[in-house]
Amino acid sequence: MSNLQYLENAKKEFEYYKLLGEKTFAQLTDEQLLNQINSESNSIAMIVKHLWGNMLSLWTDFLTTDGEKEWRKRDEEFENDISTRKELLVKWEAGWNCLFNALNSITDSDLSKVIYIRNQGHAILEAINR
Repeated sequence: MSNLQYLENAKKEFEYYKLLGEKTFAQLTDEQLLNQINSESNSIAMIVKHLWGNMLSLWTDFLTTDGEKEWRKRDEEFENDISTRKELLVKWEAGWNCLFNALNSITDSDLSKVIYIRNQGHAILEAINR
């Protein structure tokens, strides 16, 4: 499998996982999406918020800046402050849009570049797997 074929396959896998998440959301009430069982657990909304922060940090300007952005407030991603399904879905879409825009911008010549996540070098395909 060529690198570009692998990239296309990775996009299809991400689309599949996005769809699985959306099918899960559709089966749950708003209360279930927002519920935090206890102070040590994460609600689904908190997990979505964390995924959103991770995708924005990693894939924004991924060819030129470190994947762990200075502006990211990781600890705040675990604050249970999403209050509506709509707010959850806005973050969900923003994170995935950032990821897909980045993946769709990759050219064959980009695949040989090294990008950084937390100052550690990765080939682009390694970063996708991560």
